[in-house]
Amino acid sequence: MNHDRFKPAAGALRTRVFQVIFESDTPLAKGFDIALIGVILASVLVVMLESVAGLQASYGTWFRRLEWGFTLLFTAELMVRLYCLERPWQYLRSFYGIIDVVAILPTWLALVLPGAQSLVVVRLLRTLRVFRVLRLMEFVGEGRLLIDALKRSGRQIFLFLFTVCMLITIFASLVYLIEPAEAGFTSIPVSIYWAAVTLTTVGYGDIAPVTPLGQAISVMVMLTGYSIIAVPTGVFSAEVIRSIRADRYSDEACPGCGHDHHEKRARYCLRCGTWLDETTPDPRLEEETPRE
Repeated sequence: MNHDRFKPAAGALRTRVFQVIFESDTPLAKGFDIALIGVILASVLVVMLESVAGLQASYGTWFRRLEWGFTLLFTAELMVRLYCLERPWQYLRSFYGIIDVVAILPTWLALVLPGAQSLVVVRLLRTLRVFRVLRLMEFVGEGRLLIDALKRSGRQIFLFLFTVCMLITIFASLVYLIEPAEAGFTSIPVSIYWAAVTLTTVGYGDIAPVTPLGQAISVMVMLTGYSIIAVPTGVFSAEVIRSIRADRYSDEACPGCGHDHHEKRARYCLRCGTWLDETTPDPRLEEETPRE
């Protein structure tokens, strides 16, 4: 999260609160963030435990009290965040601002929509602040590299999924025509469900062909699934490698031998030792030049 675009409101108290809540370069600020992450995880754990019927029957009242306590605490925290900002609406429109608002809405919505409190698991998104607290922002850059690779391989993956959908529809239609309704193939949509489960090698077993021809088709579907399962992985992996190379290596050719694909931080050619930066003189030549 980039806090540079957020500024504290006027006043010593607001500035101090801003430094504690929005920064992590002091022990107090880091302690606040770590404590906040701990409370977020605790609130999600309470919701998960409440979904267990036995625990809900025994400790349902305590779970509800804890959930309301967490909600009031997060609501107060959001109010304090807005209080110490010069432009609170700017924060509310940011990614983390939206997440902070969504994190407290389910419990309040539960007053009119029973069961909505289960959506508080979205609070886990607030733990993304751990990247800033523990100085792990370089991992965000690695995540962007993966996203860029996924975008570049989008057309190939779409073509692959379109082909898979066609195969599933064809196999499903064949099995629907061959198998009796008593075997569970009562319609083409149901057969498509079977074909998708079989092609992806999941194999629930709730629907299975009973005729020899249908079973032969099942074998074909399973073998097809094994043969194509590595296609999207290979396409994505190739784009990731290409992204790593583009991020690490430069396409500028060596002025001496013409070799390219040097590391961006390289100063001399790996092959001939020529100075790569043509805009500045070679420091070695300056050292070798005799002084008058």
